[in-house]
Amino acid sequence: MTAPLPEQIPLADWMAAAPTRAVLAALGAGGAPVRFVGGCVRDAILGLKPDDIDLATPETPDVVIRRLEKAKLKAVPTGIAHGTVTAVAPPGTFQITTLRRDVSTDGRHAEVLFGSDWAEDARRRDFTINALYADADGRLHDFTGGRADLAAGIVRFIGDPAHRVAEDYLRVLRFFRFHARFAKGAPHAASLAACAAAKDRLGRLSGERVRDELLKILALPNAGTALALMQESGVLQALLPEAGFDADRFDRLVALQDAVARDSEVQPEVWPRLAVLLSVGNPGIADRLRLSNAQRLRLNGLLAPAAFDAAVLEDDAAFAEAMYRHGAERYRDQVLLLASAAPEWQELAVRRAVTTATWQRPVFPLRGADILALGFSPGPTVSALLNELESWWAAGGFQANREACLKHLRTRVQTTVEGP
Repeated sequence: MTAPLPEQIPLADWMAAAPTRAVLAALGAGGAPVRFVGGCVRDAILGLKPDDIDLATPETPDVVIRRLEKAKLKAVPTGIAHGTVTAVAPPGTFQITTLRRDVSTDGRHAEVLFGSDWAEDARRRDFTINALYADADGRLHDFTGGRADLAAGIVRFIGDPAHRVAEDYLRVLRFFRFHARFAKGAPHAASLAACAAAKDRLGRLSGERVRDELLKILALPNAGTALALMQESGVLQALLPEAGFDADRFDRLVALQDAVARDSEVQPEVWPRLAVLLSVGNPGIADRLRLSNAQRLRLNGLLAPAAFDAAVLEDDAAFAEAMYRHGAERYRDQVLLLASAAPEWQELAVRRAVTTATWQRPVFPLRGADILALGFSPGPTVSALLNELESWWAAGGFQANREACLKHLRTRVQTTVEGP
């Protein structure tokens, strides 16, 4: 039998920190209660450091702003229509939301009414483990059974799962993410069924919201668990029709990234994980997910056919030249993708990928001016000769210094003039 979680949790460092106390003091100046809420409370119970600190209060946004400004704290109206104000208390920020209830929703947006009922505010949230509140002294308030679910490793929607999902279809993706992070067994049946039933409505979500949640899923240490469950429920196919999820290959890629991270400062990234889900040449995915130009280039580089094969891994000179030509980051990504599909290359691939972490691109010692100095006129001949010299230098392991390169250049020009 699972032991109940305590009514009181020890104060985490972030709860007792000066910026946190300053915000709490400002909001409580009028006597209204203010509580930590959501993921930060959940993470505090588990002994984790939260990504964000959220607060809830019955005070309306205008009062919240007034109290913050009176305390000389910057107040940013990040979501006034939904009762959300962001307090800036360096080095952090705090999202403060007025207690509320949803009046109407369309699967993407909600109209809300502000209120003062903590239990009503809890019932409009997504999962029981995200509807926990804590006073400044760490006393817990649980209106939905979230403490017991957290202890048992159960991720379930509050109330009717289908209704919760219909309020915001992004909750489908959040269910799989939170299940992969916090669950200890099989998924909550009714919650999973509601997600599967809503798969055809995911197209209503904006590309930005889907992108952000998908990348969070892919960043999980056990992302493969979430993806496998998404595939079984049909959600993955609805979200990414071009996806071809190979669980074994995906798990090998994650293991390779983890091995590289253990031996270097290169932490696992989501882009190779997204690429391994997709077929080569899917230009539409970048538009649908509203990727930035930099993200688009990174993904397209991974989806393009590799510019080298596994044999390059065994040749030190070819390995160095490949990094020089394609960049250490792209080369590392391609090496790991290659090895994820060919297990026999995994050990060598990890060593090569670790090398890319500290590799510094050598600088070719010649410039076009060196060729012009020999009497050539500007034009394609100069560019072609410079590229040829650079290839010779790279093939030699970048060992030739400027003098050696100039000597080879003069020999090459003399040969061209005199003929064979």
